[in-house]
Amino acid sequence: MSNKTHQIAITGIIRNSSGKYLICKRSPKEKAFPNKWCVPGGKIETSDFINTPKDTNDHWFDIFEKVLQKEVLEETALTIKNIGYISNLAFIHPNGNSSMIVSLHADHDSGEIELQQEELTDHAWVTLEEAKDFDLIENIWEQIEKFDKK
Repeated sequence: MSNKTHQIAITGIIRNSSGKYLICKRSPKEKAFPNKWCVPGGKIETSDFINTPKDTNDHWFDIFEKVLQKEVLEETALTIKNIGYISNLAFIHPNGNSSMIVSLHADHDSGEIELQQEELTDHAWVTLEEAKDFDLIENIWEQIEKFDKK
């Protein structure tokens, strides 16, 4: 395990116009948390920004938001808007590598759910209370609760 390098992952608590939250079931093939319920998201890769125009001479802005939009679209076919910050946390993977996970929130903008079946096998739109009935990754309910209180 490196003391300096961490993967950075972005997750999104997506709320629809009815005030319900999108949760998705992870594939049984996933190494971490197989068959658990989660929210859409993914790791930031250099390819997410390297071939796009820089916002200054040396920097790209709003990478977390752009990656969340890309991941939600790829995994669920939904577009999102009104992206904001919820929290961040650290996780050590079974192989010893670490990830910093940035949790954002967003509103559903358009589109109907079409899951990318390799990573996610099911989905549900739930209230905060209904989310308790699902086998969620342990931090997901707390993230939804934090957004629900806003």
